[in-house]
Amino acid sequence: MKLRIDPLIKFFITFCLVLFPSGSQVKAEVIRMPVYAGSWYPGERSELAQMIDRLTRQVKTGQVQKPPNTSLKALIMPHAGYQYSGQTAAYASLVLKKNQFDKVAVMAPDHKIGFAGCAVSDVVAYETPLGLIKMHDDAAGLRRKSDLFQAIPASDRLEHSLEIVLPFLQTYLKNFELVPIVVGRGNIAGMADAIDPLLDERTLLVVSSDLSHYLPYSQAVERDQATIQMILNLDIDNLLERDNAACGKIPILMVMSMARRYGWQPLLLHYSNSGDTAGDHRRVVGYTAIAFYGGSAMQGNNDSSRNLSQHQGQTLIKLARQTISQKLGHISDKIDPDSLRDLDFQESRGTFVTLTIDGQLRGCIGSLETTASILEGVRRNAVNAAFHDPRFSKLKAKELDKIEIEVSILTDPQPLEYRDGQDLLAKLRPHVDGVILSKGSASATFLPQVWEQLPRPEKFLSHLCRKAGLPENEWEKGKLKILTYQVQYFEEEN
Repeated sequence: MKLRIDPLIKFFITFCLVLFPSGSQVKAEVIRMPVYAGSWYPGERSELAQMIDRLTRQVKTGQVQKPPNTSLKALIMPHAGYQYSGQTAAYASLVLKKNQFDKVAVMAPDHKIGFAGCAVSDVVAYETPLGLIKMHDDAAGLRRKSDLFQAIPASDRLEHSLEIVLPFLQTYLKNFELVPIVVGRGNIAGMADAIDPLLDERTLLVVSSDLSHYLPYSQAVERDQATIQMILNLDIDNLLERDNAACGKIPILMVMSMARRYGWQPLLLHYSNSGDTAGDHRRVVGYTAIAFYGGSAMQGNNDSSRNLSQHQGQTLIKLARQTISQKLGHISDKIDPDSLRDLDFQESRGTFVTLTIDGQLRGCIGSLETTASILEGVRRNAVNAAFHDPRFSKLKAKELDKIEIEVSILTDPQPLEYRDGQDLLAKLRPHVDGVILSKGSASATFLPQVWEQLPRPEKFLSHLCRKAGLPENEWEKGKLKILTYQVQYFEEEN
């Protein structure tokens, strides 16, 4: 890879060397030049633009219906040579438009080096045959904030997975600044938490990944369809254990973790493999385009609500722990009073507080109603979860250091219309929807987190019926009142 030095910077360096010849060092800022242009995709601007235009015109429109009252949050795109994966990548055109985002954070897998954490380039811009993409300040911010993120020049020189998606983004979005993240080995939750603060309404998160590699055509289709279903169901546990699922499995799991946290809804845009395009059927590679949608609210049901940041979530967890500690007569770490004056905390929302010890439930109490502020709800439910959950004895002082606290912030419950039991199964969204089920005076709810223990919708509903005091198969009759809500939840940082 060649690094191009801007002529003005070169002049400045020469000027400094003349004025300061006694050893003053000046670091030249550089541009990451395209490495795979001319091989994996056209290297000439006009030829590249024509190819993307042709692929875009071949996209079948009218097949994608985005969830109502939502906006695009994240996107999975493939990164093979354009003759193989370009058609699937072009399906991004169905959800992207000019100047839709100011910032794009691309999470792409490491194929070449083998490092822990993430590589975040320290160049000032990336270049493709379509032009320059300026680096966003958040790239340097990631490197400053955590040892998980560092500049790795060898990754810049060799990695293809990030570069390949950029011309499509340039074509459809036109103007944006880039946060390039090449993901290596590491703690998935920790890396996702570090990237989380970058997200806002004007930021798109892009995951670059292909699916299975080098299986016979029919086996690849079967395997890829199962993998795609895991992504659409936000089934993190099974995808984590799955071999030959996707070369970008780690960044996919990171975006799935964020989708669970914020209630984003995955939407399949396209699937193909190299046997469908330019390859033979004996050894194929799979490709998919999947969009993730969420509301300006956490999950899109209430446009007046907004996401809370990870920092705000940790403040609420500290508030819950402080409240419980005070009830037990213990002194806890003080919370900055200014942080509790956050206007977002004054919003009326349903809240839950969950306590666990060694992964086992120790108390969980919440309120679905939006009659109290977030602060009031967390304080009240922290006390109730610790001392008034009828399933458990009151929390003892000796257990205080053992408990782990989770705080959940809810959207307003919305009625779910359905015809019968099978229609209800089809409409529920595992790992996204919390469910309120009622018939007469009988009522019960499961938070979306319960999907982790009961991932099959029929089991989820049967257990919920039993919790409400109804027969387990009552949901099959299609006469229950069902409301759904979504949750943004925060786990206590160790």
